[in-house]
Amino acid sequence: MDFKKINEYLLSKELPRYERSNWDEFLDKVGFSFTLPAIHIAGSNGKGATLHYLKNIYRKAGYHVGTYHSPFFFSQTEMIQYDGESISEEDFARIFNANESLFKKYDLSAFEIETYIAFSYLLEKKPDLCIIECGMGGEVDATNIFDPVLSIITSVSLEHTASLGRTYSEIARSKAGIIKDDVPVLTGELEETAATTIRTIASSRNAPLNIVSKFHFVEDKTDGISFAYRQYLNLLINSKAHYQVKNASLAIEATYILMPSFPVKEEAIREGLLAEEPIVHLERHDNFIFDGAHNIEAIEALTLDLQRIEQEGKPIHCLFASFKDKNINVELPLLGTYSEITLTTFNHVRAREEMDYFLYLDEYHFEEDWKKALEDLKEKYPNDLILVTGSLAFATLVRRYVLEGK
Repeated sequence: MDFKKINEYLLSKELPRYERSNWDEFLDKVGFSFTLPAIHIAGSNGKGATLHYLKNIYRKAGYHVGTYHSPFFFSQTEMIQYDGESISEEDFARIFNANESLFKKYDLSAFEIETYIAFSYLLEKKPDLCIIECGMGGEVDATNIFDPVLSIITSVSLEHTASLGRTYSEIARSKAGIIKDDVPVLTGELEETAATTIRTIASSRNAPLNIVSKFHFVEDKTDGISFAYRQYLNLLINSKAHYQVKNASLAIEATYILMPSFPVKEEAIREGLLAEEPIVHLERHDNFIFDGAHNIEAIEALTLDLQRIEQEGKPIHCLFASFKDKNINVELPLLGTYSEITLTTFNHVRAREEMDYFLYLDEYHFEEDWKKALEDLKEKYPNDLILVTGSLAFATLVRRYVLEGK
C-alpha cells in the first residue's frame, strides 16, 4: 500500500481496539526489543509539552534526538521524528508494508502499528536519546516495552476512568506501570493519594523518586513568560500559557537528573525553552485562542489564564467540542465563568454529538456545523476573543481551518 492508503487504513473505524495480549504476542513473534536510551513520559496532562521542551533542550545541547508522541495533528508521520524532522511517507510505508500481514494476523490497533513503526524507525536512525510519550495510561500502554533511563509522570487526573480506574490512586497505579527497577522516576506535583501510590511503587522497585521543585518569579513578558527554576534565573518560554511553566520546570528537572549521562549546559536549557511554541497551548492568532484542554485539570489551568486575558477588556466567546468520555458537567461551568459557550461537534469517532449534550442544551447553544458556528461568532463579535477548546483534536482542526484562511 502507498502512504495514502495506509493513512486511510489506520484511520478506519473497522480496526480492532487495543489488546495488550495481541501486542505482546506480536512482539514475541517478531523477536522485537527496543534498546535505545530513552525517556518515557506518562501523565494526564503535560506529556507533549514536556517532551517538546526536552527535545529542544537536548538538540540545542548537540544530541541527536528521536521522539514518538501522540496524537498527531495533521499526519501520522509527525508522531515519529528524528532531530525534529518527521519520518518520510516512504519510510512509514516501507516499514508498514514489511509487516502488514503480521499486523493483521495479530489484530493490532492503529496505535500499536504506529508504535511499532516508530520504534523500528528510531532503531534504524540510532539517536543519542529518545523521548517516548505514552498514549494512555502506562502499565498496559503499547509504548511500555522498554527500560528507560528516566520515567516521568507529569500529572494524574480523573480521566479515562473506564480504562484506567475511578480514583486518583487507581489511575496513578496505571501510570506508574512505566516505573522500572532501579530507574529514576520524576513526577509533577500530584494529588495526595496519587503521590502516595507512586511513592510506594517506586520504593518497591528501588526506583529513586524525584519530585519537581517549585518555580518562582513568574512574570508576563512581551515575548513570553519569564520564571526562575533551581539556580536558573530569568528563564523565558515562548508561550503565554502560565501552565507551561510547570511543564518547562519538569523538563529542566529531567535534565538535572540525567546530567551525569547526558550533560547539558545552561545555554542549551535557555535556548531549548525558547524554541518554537507548542501549538494549541493558549495559542493566539489575532482574536482567536486555541487550547487543547481536554479534562478537568487542563480546563482549570486554562481558566487561570483566562482570568489574566479577561483583564484585556475583551469579552471571550468559547466554541467547545469534546470527546464522550470527558466530564463536561464540571468543565462547562468552569469555562462559563469566563466565556459565553457554544457547543458543537466534529468528525471523530469519539466526539460528542448533540444528544450527548442533552442535559446542557437549555443552558448552552448547540450548532451541529462547527464551521458555521465559528463563522457566526466571527461575524457577530468581530472585536471580541474566540476561544476554541474542549479537545486537542478539535482545537487543532479549527486552528488549521483558520490559519489556512478557509
